[in-house]
Amino acid sequence: MYIKSFKELIVWQKLILLVKDVYNVTSFLPDDERYCLVSQMRRAAISISSNIADGKKRRTKKDFLSFLRIASGFAAELETQMIILSEIYENIDVSSLGALLEEVQKMLAVMIKKMEFISNS
Repeated sequence: MYIKSFKELIVWQKLILLVKDVYNVTSFLPDDERYCLVSQMRRAAISISSNIADGKKRRTKKDFLSFLRIASGFAAELETQMIILSEIYENIDVSSLGALLEEVQKMLAVMIKKMEFISNS
């Protein structure tokens, strides 16, 4: 089955849920975090899904692979920021957010491996 739109990608759909969760979790942070963790986490989460959409729209396998790798990098940034958040604000539960991010990271890794295989064939 050929996927015509990035919106059909399960990973992109899960990322929209992840963005909502990031907004929800960061809404509990103090105001003095607005320009630090809040901003960084929201931007990273949005960048993951945005890079997938951008790469898919370019329609070449090489470009899509490049944008998947960039998305994976932003996922690692978000993971790091979540670790920092959980270390500083122990009362904020990020476990469900972490589980969803881990699932997305695994999906991205599989997509990247498949695209690398296709590109090298």
